[in-house]
Amino acid sequence: MSDALFTNSSSVVASRRILYTPSSFAKSSLFHLQEIGTLKALHEHSSARKDMDSYLFFVVLSGSGELIYGKREYRLQAGDCVFIDCKEDYVHRTANEDLWSLSWCHFYGPNMQAVYSKYRERGGTPVFTPKDFDSYCKILKNLYDIAESEDYIRDMRLHEKISSLLVYLMEDAWETREGHPEGCEPGRKSAVRDIQEIKDYLDRNFKKKITLDELADRFFINKFYMSELFKARYGITIGAYLTQTRVTYVKQQLRFTDRSLEAIAEDLGMEITYLSRMFKKVEGVSPSLYRKQWKGRFGSSK
Repeated sequence: MSDALFTNSSSVVASRRILYTPSSFAKSSLFHLQEIGTLKALHEHSSARKDMDSYLFFVVLSGSGELIYGKREYRLQAGDCVFIDCKEDYVHRTANEDLWSLSWCHFYGPNMQAVYSKYRERGGTPVFTPKDFDSYCKILKNLYDIAESEDYIRDMRLHEKISSLLVYLMEDAWETREGHPEGCEPGRKSAVRDIQEIKDYLDRNFKKKITLDELADRFFINKFYMSELFKARYGITIGAYLTQTRVTYVKQQLRFTDRSLEAIAEDLGMEITYLSRMFKKVEGVSPSLYRKQWKGRFGSSK
């Protein structure tokens, strides 16, 4: 990797970076690193880019500056994080009065546009201040160390670390959503807490017929608002979650018992034909074929 490692000092910045070239497999199938590094501004410094197939994440280690992105200006200071889609125009800069140091990575991957859209949908913002800043710094250091190594499965390890970074970002996106000023509206904070209670209720009562109106009445929450909060937190609608939970139950029964499909359907209060259609839509095979495939010739379900 020596040809990809650069230490650069100029009149403007001192930086250390790795320009990373992933394998064709990584580019087509994995979250992959494009560039990673650190910099210390020596004088006033500005960087502007646009229309790049890349996502940029960076942390402000010290000093301050600003980001212009999505026609908005964001003030940045030590402890802040930035996560942006580089297809959009952006500028970040620091001024002489409080020069910054940064740690950053550019990365990309299949479906990253959908991932970033989900991040924004969950409440994620281009700039945020995390509770656990050190965890982000640690992931960036891990990414740098892996990119610098000669590990023969380096691309897989980078994929794993970028996935960890995205998990942290998604978690902080929800924290941001909960802490949004709109949270001061009457009943909003209690409604957010109720979403976990609603999920717990669904987990306990999935065998029963459950409607949105019933849930809204039970938990004293508007059904449309409840649906919005549930999908934002769990990434799935209430109806889809119920279907998923019921299908999981059917799979357990088909694999680990000899109960008939009629008996399983009765458990769920469903007609057998409806249950079969629901199961095949989710799993792609009929319940009987699923049982045959997973129990095998001798009835083993291991």
